[in-house]
Formats: sequence, structure tokens, C-alpha cells
Amino acid sequence: MMKEAPSGREQVSVAFTPSRVNVDKYLERLMNIGKLGTGFTSTIEESEISDLVAECLQSFQRQPMMIECSPPITIVGDIHGQFGDVMRIFNNVGFPPDVNYLFLGDYIDRGQFSIETILLLMCIKMKYAENFILLRGNHETRLINRIYGFYDDLNKRFGTPRLYEDFTKMFEMMPLTGLVGKRILCMHGGLSADLVNAPKLDILNTFARPLHDPPNPSLAIDILWADPDINTKGFKANIRGCSCTFGPDVVAQTCDKFGLDLIVRAHQVVQDGYEFFANRRLVTLFSAPHYCGQFDNAAAVMQVNPNMVCSFKILRPEFPGRAAPSHQKSATTILLPPTIT
Repeated sequence: MMKEAPSGREQVSVAFTPSRVNVDKYLERLMNIGKLGTGFTSTIEESEISDLVAECLQSFQRQPMMIECSPPITIVGDIHGQFGDVMRIFNNVGFPPDVNYLFLGDYIDRGQFSIETILLLMCIKMKYAENFILLRGNHETRLINRIYGFYDDLNKRFGTPRLYEDFTKMFEMMPLTGLVGKRILCMHGGLSADLVNAPKLDILNTFARPLHDPPNPSLAIDILWADPDINTKGFKANIRGCSCTFGPDVVAQTCDKFGLDLIVRAHQVVQDGYEFFANRRLVTLFSAPHYCGQFDNAAAVMQVNPNMVCSFKILRPEFPGRAAPSHQKSATTILLPPTIT
């Protein structure tokens, strides 16, 4: 069983109430979605979701903002409401608690099954808290999910914004970064001048909760939004209109200063599901194949074994009625050379 490494910081005291959520029954219904008579709104009540969100909020609140954990672990990039592809990852890699997971955010918006996806991940989080880490992405902010689908999905299905407000409060408690084996730093977006200039990596534990949509510029906004750019030296304004881009020199400086081997982030569609940057000291992961039904991208997850050797599991897009090329398996594993060990 994976254990979260001690953070060295005093944790927030949280008052506990008896659980009102039967996670096993909840998971059973979620896993049966798609079968006859298992429609989402006919099997799960608004009050049940509200109870689950409240308990998951407490679970996040008990964690540090930078979660230190030990391998083995599988790291997953953007999911964006592609419920079937989350199940495909579990089927190909393994289900919790047999496999430890660290997700990099963006569970909702864009895809057709945002609510089902986030609820499934929350239930697994509640059941296997030590084996399952969920970080916050930029879509887990009111600024973005109010306009990219999640708000409308909840209103359409339940006829009220009450659940949206509940989810927003929960998202504001989510951790922002993860540190695997003290050598692999994980976040949704990217690096920040505030991090580069900090004396210690522990600055990533100093955010106060609840963390509302962070201001631009700020360390938090960069962690959620920043992008690597080969043509950037240092930091520049991001064409997204939010946060910054950073160059290979920033990656090298950050890794050298804090004794890191690798930065793992998500936030951008990459054709093969993973893409290296800065002499393989940063990698972008994207885990939603055939994104939005408009791209032919593959998905990838990164597996870190107990010896900190990294490999990628690639999941090719699957198109109904179209056979994949004979040389192309639907799921393959690529082992990194021993430079990252």
C-alpha cells in the first residue's frame, strides 16, 4: 500500500461526522451506468451527491497542498469527462487499490460525462484515500467550469445550481502538487517565477484553504495554467491570456535547485499522449484519447516503479467500425532509457 510521505507541516484539524455515504453502493451504480435502466439521474439523487461532495471535501482538507508519496504509482493527465476512457485506463493498468494513482486534474468539462467521471474518481478517493491522489486542474475553477460545460451539465440534470456551489467548495480544497519519491514533481500546469525564486520547495505547501480562483499573476495560477515553450527563455506572457510560458532554462534551474529528476504536468493535448521537453526533464501527459471526438490523439499514463524507473502506457484512440492498423496495438508500454532512474 502506498503511503503519503510526511510533509513536515502541521495539518488542519477537521471535525468528523459519521459517514452518510455508502461508497460501495455508489460505486456499484456508477460502474453500471450504460446498462438498461441505469440512467444517471434515475439512480443517484441530488442529496446523495451533496453528501459525497461534503465528505470528499474533508478528505482533501486533511491533505497537504503538496502531497509527498512513494512509488510505485501511475500518473494520469487530463480526462475531461471521458468516462469510458477512465475505465479503459483502469482495465489496462489495474484498478485501485492494486495500483496507486496520481491524477493531474481536469476531470470535468468538454466531454459528455463530466459528472459521472468526477463522481467515480471521488468515490475511489473516499474508499482508497492512501492509494489515490487527485490534484486540482485549471478546469476545477469557477472561472473555467462555469462556461465549459460542468455548470450547464449540473443545471440540466438537476435543475438547480446548488450542486455546482457544493463542487466549487470542494475544488477549492484540492491539493495543487504532488512529489513522488522526492524526485518527481507533478502539477497540472507548470512552473513559476515564484517557485524558481523560493528558497525551498515547501513553498508549495503554503497556500491557504479554501483557495478560490487564484489571481493572475500568482504562484497558484502558474501551477494550474503555465505552459512550456521551446522558444521562451525565462518567462513570457502566455497566449492563453493567463499565466506564463517558461523555457528549458527554467526547467533545468528548477530541477537543479530542488534536486528533482523530472517535472510531470498535463494541461495540453499532445499527439502521442506524452511529450518530452527540456532534455527529458519535463514531460506533458494527456490521458483523453480522441479528445472531444475531434482529435486523433493517443492517451498516455506514466508508470513509476519502486526503483523510480519510468515507463509510459499508451492507449490508442478507438473508432467504432474502423480497425486499427495491424502494427498498432490499442495499448502499448514504452520504457524510458535508464537516464531517469
